[in-house]
Amino acid sequence: MERVVVVGSLNMDLVAQVPELPGRGETIAGHQFQMLPGGKGANQAFAAARLGGQASMIGRVGDDLFGERLRSSLSSAGVDVAGVMSTPGESTGVALILVESGGQNQIVVTAGANAKLTPDDVRAQLRHPSGGYLLLQLESPLETVEAAANQGRLGGMSIILDPAPATSLRSSVLRNIDVLTPNESEALILLGERGDNIPLDQAPGICASLLGLGPSCVLLKMGERGAWLADSTQSGHFPTLKVKALDTTAAGDTFNGALATALAEGRPLEKSIVFANCAAALSTTRLGAQTSVPTRREVEEVFAASGLAAG
Repeated sequence: MERVVVVGSLNMDLVAQVPELPGRGETIAGHQFQMLPGGKGANQAFAAARLGGQASMIGRVGDDLFGERLRSSLSSAGVDVAGVMSTPGESTGVALILVESGGQNQIVVTAGANAKLTPDDVRAQLRHPSGGYLLLQLESPLETVEAAANQGRLGGMSIILDPAPATSLRSSVLRNIDVLTPNESEALILLGERGDNIPLDQAPGICASLLGLGPSCVLLKMGERGAWLADSTQSGHFPTLKVKALDTTAAGDTFNGALATALAEGRPLEKSIVFANCAAALSTTRLGAQTSVPTRREVEEVFAASGLAAG
């Protein structure tokens, strides 16, 4: 198995359950509160390790209790946390999350120590890469993400970018990306558009436009409709499991961690997508970010029984 390295954010998630998401200026009553380990980078590393991958994490936390708890959570899943650095004088990143009864959410992130992860940090941590998969997101400074992609490319790593939270990206970054995995709203933002829903019949055109920005492959994550794959040789729809969603927090992160793990094991891309779809769907049936990631056995069972394939 090849290794999976994640460069990205670590946050403590402060999660409140609400009957419906509040409007601007509105105060509503929640009915449950939890403090859960999260952060898009940490979630992806946790998912990769929990699902059987040889995962390591590179990032920064504050020199505080939240930072200690985040390291502990990753270690409990088998993630190598030697690359998680303490940052004196900075708080650990925090995410404030509201989750409504139907599973949709609103999230506000305060970066804290995540904003102090530098290009020199990642170059030092990746100075001896030897292949494998590098997972990136956009909760770290953009210059750091770009440095990680460059260093990973020099080391022969396959690079997977989750462009979240979405922002415009230079072509010099996207040309280093092997697999780009936006959700629908992120895909539209990358193309200079707005919205959060892409009709299935428009997915091929959206993916083709994203390929034109530079990545070798695009996997458009479409929630309960699964994912759309497009590269230079193929374009197709991969439906997902039908489940009753309770909380969609970190479903996309679970998808990315599962995808990298399956690819690192040598599975073909198509089967890796089905595996990732199954893992992400199962994660939506549980509350929280890392706490929602299913076990390898659970995913393999539904993967074997699903009969899912490209359409």
